[in-house]
Amino acid sequence: MAQRDGHDDQRRRRKVDDAMSAKKKAAQAANMKHYLDGRVVLVTGGGSGLGRGICFACADAGARIVILSPGDNGGVTEAAIREKGGHAIWVKGDVSRIEDVTEAVERSIAVFGKLDAVVHNAISRGGGTLAEVQDIDEDLWRGGVAVSLRGAYNLAVAARPHLKRGRGRFVLFTSPAGMEGSVRMPAYAAVKGALRGFAKSLAVEWGPDGISVSVVSPLALSEGLEKAFAIDPGLKARMDKVVPLGRVGDPTTDVAPVVAFLVGDGARYINGQTIIVDGGRYTTL
Repeated sequence: MAQRDGHDDQRRRRKVDDAMSAKKKAAQAANMKHYLDGRVVLVTGGGSGLGRGICFACADAGARIVILSPGDNGGVTEAAIREKGGHAIWVKGDVSRIEDVTEAVERSIAVFGKLDAVVHNAISRGGGTLAEVQDIDEDLWRGGVAVSLRGAYNLAVAARPHLKRGRGRFVLFTSPAGMEGSVRMPAYAAVKGALRGFAKSLAVEWGPDGISVSVVSPLALSEGLEKAFAIDPGLKARMDKVVPLGRVGDPTTDVAPVVAFLVGDGARYINGQTIIVDGGRYTTL
């Protein structure tokens, strides 16, 4: 009888713990809902994939979003945010052109009054192309450098004066290819590795101004990865197998919330670091 009472006590405690856990989760969700209230975030490549997920995550947390993308899908992202009651504008432009980047920054100031964070997610159309170094043509090489590196430079030059006023955030993206190399992707690895070096330099240079710079290395489904899965049906199973959590990440639910955290006040002391969001795939940083 005493043993049965003990089990009853354990069940009651579990119910109380579960109820408290549910309340805690609800409170956390409510806090996240307002985590970015009043902040203005510029996202490149926000028309699809991870970029769109980042726009949604930041908007859901209360941010006002400036989408810079060359395709009309940027307008689709803008409309989706507005339909949910959020605030967003789309600027059609190429991040490799300083004129387009400057326009996006100026529109941010004109419409929302400030700019608090920049997230450079855009990559070139051929960014994920498999090619050994002797097979890389000029267009592939120049395209990757233009969008990833020149784009990061353009954003840094145009945004810094505004980020300095509000102790802003500047977020770039790398990948395991940029940290450990990649067979048949030397061009992609080169620009992704260079972005880490650029971010570290900016972190040191901008730190005294209160601007923090970080890099995200994600493993998430993308249009390019889905095409690769279609070409090689066994690739997904092989990738899932090397991820300790057993799956490739979802760009919207697994990676985008981390980026939303990095552009908020909670990440104010993270500077010059690479944040790996890949389910444990890469653990040797």
